[in-house]
Amino acid sequence: MAEEGQRPIVVKKIKKGGGHHGGAWKIAYADFVTAMMAFFLLMWLLGSTAKGDLQGIAEYFKTPLKVAMAGGSGSGDSSSVLQGGGRDLTRKDGQLQNGEEASPRRVNMPTAASMQAAQAELERMELARLKALKQRIEEAIEARPALKQFRKQLLLDITTEGLRIQIVDEQNRPMFALAKAELQPYTREILLEIGHFLNDMPNRISLSGHTDATPYASGEKYYSNWELSADRANASRRALVAGGMDEVKLLRVVGLSSAVLFDKEDPFNPVNRRISIIVMNKKAEESALKDGGTIEVTSGAQVRQELGSASAR
Repeated sequence: MAEEGQRPIVVKKIKKGGGHHGGAWKIAYADFVTAMMAFFLLMWLLGSTAKGDLQGIAEYFKTPLKVAMAGGSGSGDSSSVLQGGGRDLTRKDGQLQNGEEASPRRVNMPTAASMQAAQAELERMELARLKALKQRIEEAIEARPALKQFRKQLLLDITTEGLRIQIVDEQNRPMFALAKAELQPYTREILLEIGHFLNDMPNRISLSGHTDATPYASGEKYYSNWELSADRANASRRALVAGGMDEVKLLRVVGLSSAVLFDKEDPFNPVNRRISIIVMNKKAEESALKDGGTIEVTSGAQVRQELGSASAR
């Protein structure tokens, strides 16, 4: 029993390896890498941010609540690093304001003012061409003895419808045979010459025949001034075409009898027997193509003025 009490006691200790410090270093390294990434990201943002945005960032960190509530640079600015207070609806990207939906691209259409200016320029150029034609005809009348002797019977003027050329009768020199639609030789010569000039212009032509108020003995039932004026207008049309005018240029050929008198004060005045040729401007042409086209009417005062100027030439 005594021997058993003196047996040695052996205590076994397990020695753990102490070559490593566990996984604590991994956490520290991860924190270091994260800090470095944050640092380089901050450096990149500071280097690529405009000066105004930097001021907004600084303002945000000074008073973040104020900036967030009031908005402005650094909070509502869509280009700011820190977005606070929502988008600034007053900021525009190009021509589009924030808060607006993109609309289809507008096509630049001509304004009413530009269209009116273009129309006025076209009318001015057309008027210049008509005045040049008037001058050419007047020069041809003066240069040719066969026409110069009839210059008192040729009245040229510019009206609201265009260039008007009127060939009027004189007491002792009528354009047509008495009560007939037969052209006198000199009248035909005048029309042949005018037809040559008219073909040089692109404008359309209006042609009307007129008589005085002297009635036919047979009255209105058979052959009246209406038929006579229409036949004389057509006889003049054939002479103009023979002179070189393209027939497709004619827009209107009418006989007006004595309805539109040249001299309203004297319906029987020989000057009322006339052929009126109008080189129409664009506006008059468009009006004639529609229902209700108008015909230029000359007043008695204009008649006396034109006859006086014709006699002075």
